[in-house]
Order: sequence, then C-alpha cells, then structure tokens
Amino acid sequence: MKQCIASNLKKLSLGLLLTVGLSFPAAAADYLVDIKGMHAFIQFRIIHLGYSVMVGRFNDFDGEFTWDKDNPSASSISINIRTASIDTNHAERDKHLRGDDFLEVKKYPDASFKSTRYRGDARGGKMDGILTLHGVSKPITLDVKVIGEGDDPWGGYRAGFEASTSIRRADFGMEYNLGPAAETMDFELYIEGVRK
Repeated sequence: MKQCIASNLKKLSLGLLLTVGLSFPAAAADYLVDIKGMHAFIQFRIIHLGYSVMVGRFNDFDGEFTWDKDNPSASSISINIRTASIDTNHAERDKHLRGDDFLEVKKYPDASFKSTRYRGDARGGKMDGILTLHGVSKPITLDVKVIGEGDDPWGGYRAGFEASTSIRRADFGMEYNLGPAAETMDFELYIEGVRK
C-alpha cells in the first residue's frame, strides 16, 4: 500500500513539474550583431537632385538583440553607430557629410536605435523604437522581415533579419537644401547575430 502511494506521489510530482515547465515560454535568446564577420550592414539611399540616387553606408557600428520565434513580442534590439564612418564612395562628399551642414560628427559622434516594441510574428512585423541622430531623438518604425535562423558551421547559432524605414532629414535638424526630392532618405538594415 505504501509503495503504491509513493509511486502515485512520484507520478503526480512529475506531472506537476511537466505542467509547470510547459506553462512558461522558453526565455528569449540574446545575440550579438556579427560585426567581426562582416555579416551586418546599415545602408541609406537619398534622391540626388531628382535625377538619380545616392547610396551610402555606415561602416562602424555594433549592437545586440533579443529574439525568440516562439514569443516574438519579447524581441528587442539596440544599435550604436559611429557617424564618422559614413561612406558614399567619394572622399570629398563624405567630408561634407561629416561637417556642419549634415552630421556634425565632432559634436554628435554617435547615432543609435533602441527598440521599444515589436508588433509581428516569426516571419516579420513592425519594430518601434527611438532613433537618435544629430542630437535629436524621435520615434520611428522599422519594417522587419525575418530571414532565418539556425546552426552555423563553427558551432554557433545565428539569426538574421532585414529592416527598412524612411526619415525626414529636417526632423533631425539637417535642413541643408538638396532639393524637394531629397527631403526624405531611406535606410536598410541587414542584421545577422550570433547567439551569446
């Protein structure tokens, strides 16, 4: 009789542990943006005089994010950019962009994006957050697409995303006249991270 009670108690305890374990979602994983492996890019596009498109990028940035495909709403990201690393493949233009008419990199050496909310699922959605650029902080929304995740050949685990948004330069205190077609600029982010 005692053995039967003890056996039933063990089964009940195991059942309770399994139930409790299944009732809580797995913790979201933390990732470092893979800068060392050159698997992350921040690019921008702006119309030039209404006739063409100028494309550039920031070469020096870092960041981290949290992601769990089973609980996407818990996702977050933080990116920090060194503004002096702007690169449009033209030294004189880059010097101008670093100066007082645009980024003022000596006064504002860093830009950042810190998320506040993710609205979507495991395939993609909207990432709301605060962009700080040229000393101005404003809310923006990134359109996010999940590219994929899984094991890499070096024993790690990776996740990758692409995101895009548009901003008005004047909203961030950069009002240098480039013509009406250049009032807004588009950003594209390609982020691959390695799980910590």
